[in-house]
Amino acid sequence: MQYRKLGNSGLSVSALGFGCMRLPESRHGNAEVDANEASRIIRHAIDNGVNYIDTAYNYHGRRGEIAVGEALADGYREKVFLTTKCPVWLLESPRDFDKYLSEQLEKLATDYIDFYLLHSLNQDLWDKAKNLKLPDCMESARRRGLIRHIGFSFHDTFDVFREIVDAYEWTLTLIHLNYVDDYYQAGLSGMKYAASKGLGVVVMEPLRGGKLAHNVPRDVQAIWDQAKVKRSPAEWGLRWVWNHPEVSCVLSGMNSMDQVIENVRIADNAWPDSLTDDDLRLISEAKSIYKDRIKIPCTECNYCVPCPNNVAIPDVFSIYNDFFAYGAKDSFCENYEYLKKANAHPEACVECKKCEDLCPQHLPITHHLKEVKALFEGMGK
Repeated sequence: MQYRKLGNSGLSVSALGFGCMRLPESRHGNAEVDANEASRIIRHAIDNGVNYIDTAYNYHGRRGEIAVGEALADGYREKVFLTTKCPVWLLESPRDFDKYLSEQLEKLATDYIDFYLLHSLNQDLWDKAKNLKLPDCMESARRRGLIRHIGFSFHDTFDVFREIVDAYEWTLTLIHLNYVDDYYQAGLSGMKYAASKGLGVVVMEPLRGGKLAHNVPRDVQAIWDQAKVKRSPAEWGLRWVWNHPEVSCVLSGMNSMDQVIENVRIADNAWPDSLTDDDLRLISEAKSIYKDRIKIPCTECNYCVPCPNNVAIPDVFSIYNDFFAYGAKDSFCENYEYLKKANAHPEACVECKKCEDLCPQHLPITHHLKEVKALFEGMGK
């Protein structure tokens, strides 16, 4: 496994981190984690050098941390840096900080958290964090040995990102970055700025929730087929992020053993500045195609669900984007009809906009749901 310095912390982390937002789920649904399979693949990753594990309070219906705690039993906790996050949007007073932190420590079955992050900061949540004096709360927890390092994950503009970086002595930041979204939110500018200030830079969504790895459009695959060195679409996406020396660790939301094995293999030799000019040219061409075809930049993080009216928002957006990516009219109509039967279709939306308050990408979800509905109706269905 390749290891990289985490900013100026003096720590080294594996280039590949295990993101636990998309763990394998049981057949029962309702975001219930298949605990045995999750433990199996997390432990395999650790046995093969992964030492950075990332989870959060709200993952898998607030049950994800329990699954991670179980996976890190039997001596695995001591082999890794464990990251989880403070659900800032749920806190109403400074006292709530300790309440949620205590709950997370219990779920994770640990006495301390290596990296504790303020979760999903944007301008509003950062203002709330300051008003509640959450940085002071984090410092207090650090002095008590409950957390060891402090950071934040981010979803807003670069200007807001720079403000947050400059406001506090953070150890690390977690940002959204991939070759399609290179200047989206903090983007490459944020990556470089944070690194220049000595922060470790950890990257989420390197494959846009798997969209750059699976069901690849034929014209994009034709680009990859031109390469002298043959790589999977996932490898192209991951290598682009790892090519940046400012990046300390890349999170992959792995949910199968095959994904773990492939990503560990790639991480072994995806060194900074290792892509050739021809490689970068091909990636730029693929980016242009995706930019033209992705109508709704949803990463299927599932923060917006469950919807009070049962609208399966990520699924709705997925079939809409797939229609424009692949031109599959029949597939779009079949999937839309399936959602209608499950009463999970856009027409069930009452525009309460609770989903928009939760979306880290700040998407106008209700507007996009109307667009999907209009496409279906325009097909005469």
